[in-house]
Amino acid sequence: MSDLAIIDEAAADTVEDTEVVALSGEVFGALINLSGRRRFTSQRLVLYAVLAAQGQAGASTTAREALGLFRGAHASLLKRSRDLPGVFCPELEEAYFGRTQGDARITAFADLAERALNAIEDRLKSAPALLEQLVQQTTPLLAVLNEITSVYEAQSKKHARLMREQLRGIMTDIETIAREAKMVAFNARIVAARSGQAGKEFSVVAGVLSNITGEIDHLVKEALSGSAA
Repeated sequence: MSDLAIIDEAAADTVEDTEVVALSGEVFGALINLSGRRRFTSQRLVLYAVLAAQGQAGASTTAREALGLFRGAHASLLKRSRDLPGVFCPELEEAYFGRTQGDARITAFADLAERALNAIEDRLKSAPALLEQLVQQTTPLLAVLNEITSVYEAQSKKHARLMREQLRGIMTDIETIAREAKMVAFNARIVAARSGQAGKEFSVVAGVLSNITGEIDHLVKEALSGSAA
């Protein structure tokens, strides 16, 4: 199994028992977007928590909305669904559950943010200390989120490179078949020419086959040119 395959056993506790999601450019785009949203909302959450503590109207509501988006993005990235693959490679497994402990740190940050917001809204004495702790956790968490995002970006590039290589292989096979078909068409024309009047219809078929192989050559060149971009 390649390192781009879905990990079923290692991530059994974090994914749903659903069909494997095929990795594609669209899927990687969604993963990178969600990872970026998680970074953005973590910063927005802290900013508006500070503003809420200062008494700015509506700041607490905005902070809670950011917290909801933060948690939602994290859950979508972690749990396999019909549209997203969850933790699909060893690199992400390591980032979330290995040395970095990304999942635990992200979850702890969200829980701390919720406690801080509760304390701010209820005007508890613990609010300033919780808010200070939340602010202190912002930069270390951002480093973790950046590291995880870089894993998604690296896997996206690896997948794109693999797809290009596979496409080149397929195009090479088609090119070989087209070349062989061209030789068949050439030989068929020779046979038709030697057959005189009886070979006219056969000559037409050979001509059509030759035109088709020419079109295949053109398509192959375009496909190979595009895959090299």
